[in-house]
Amino acid sequence: MDSDIPLGHVLVTGGCGFLGHHIVNLLLERDPEVRISVLDLRTTHNRNLNSQVSYYDGDITDYSKTKSLFETLRPDVVIHTASPHFNLSPDILLKVNLDGTKVLLQGAQETGVKAFVYTSSASIIHDGKNLINADERWPLAYAESAVLAANRSDAYPNFLTCAIRPAGIFGEGDVQSVPKMITAYHKGQTKFQIGDNNNLFDFTYVGNVAHAHLLAASALLVTAKMAPQRPLDHETVDGEPFLITNGQPVYFWDFARTIWREAGDKTLPNQVWVLSTDMMWAIGAVLEGIFWVMGKTPNLTRQQAKYSSITRYYNIDKAKRRLGYKPIVDLQEGIRRAVQYIIQEEKKQGEKKAQ
Repeated sequence: MDSDIPLGHVLVTGGCGFLGHHIVNLLLERDPEVRISVLDLRTTHNRNLNSQVSYYDGDITDYSKTKSLFETLRPDVVIHTASPHFNLSPDILLKVNLDGTKVLLQGAQETGVKAFVYTSSASIIHDGKNLINADERWPLAYAESAVLAANRSDAYPNFLTCAIRPAGIFGEGDVQSVPKMITAYHKGQTKFQIGDNNNLFDFTYVGNVAHAHLLAASALLVTAKMAPQRPLDHETVDGEPFLITNGQPVYFWDFARTIWREAGDKTLPNQVWVLSTDMMWAIGAVLEGIFWVMGKTPNLTRQQAKYSSITRYYNIDKAKRRLGYKPIVDLQEGIRRAVQYIIQEEKKQGEKKAQ
């Protein structure tokens, strides 16, 4: 599928977030005629100064204001990446992820949006067990289900949707995986490893995830132009979820050590202490209890202990066949970019403090 097909006017929700602003930047890079509107709760972060981008502060759970914005903007495509931080309460997560998504769907349908691409997550098919070569046939999450159910509905037969399920996103602006690993490097914790490192894991560079979203949006617009004809079943994009990774599963601690080496770590394999997953899970439980009293979160939690020793990789053949997806940045280069970004940011902060 051609990712260079003009997308017209694109509304990116969460466009000031980690993934969202990478999508905005890639849109500008590929389509000199594109018009971009960014809707986010607060739009002070990750702003692009290009005149083709407009920013709007708003709460996607507020139907009247969201509908009014849709009526004003009349976008051709919606790329919905907005999502609250996973550490927030379940009520807030449900309200934003499910209710907010339904508000956006309704606003898009009622104002003639042609294509709606939803950022889901590969983790929705994760139930705490190992996932080996998992594909799109695994169970869905509620918000994604609402998006896919809205495709070609009886009331809006020309409204097309699909979902992108990225796994383990990292890159410039990442606030979870790579920064935590760099913090571990600064604390001298690179000589420790939880588990035997036999667990393959998928990490995905953010630029590849952005690329997949643009491929999906283009495919939906091509499908819309085909009406009333429809693609063959094995070519269909609308109404479908697509798993997206770098296509390079790697042993979990090999990924961490590649990050540490890029940051300057000199630890040799024979210097690494391998710690039992069960023991570290128990220690994480104790630390959580102690830090909970102080209103803080420890560096090691039960979730982190389990996460670093579980197998979790996916099959992206469907995205390759139907979207024409292939990674545009390999894992090693993605790691280099992510680490160098953090190093530059740390340098800037150090210079500010010195002033």
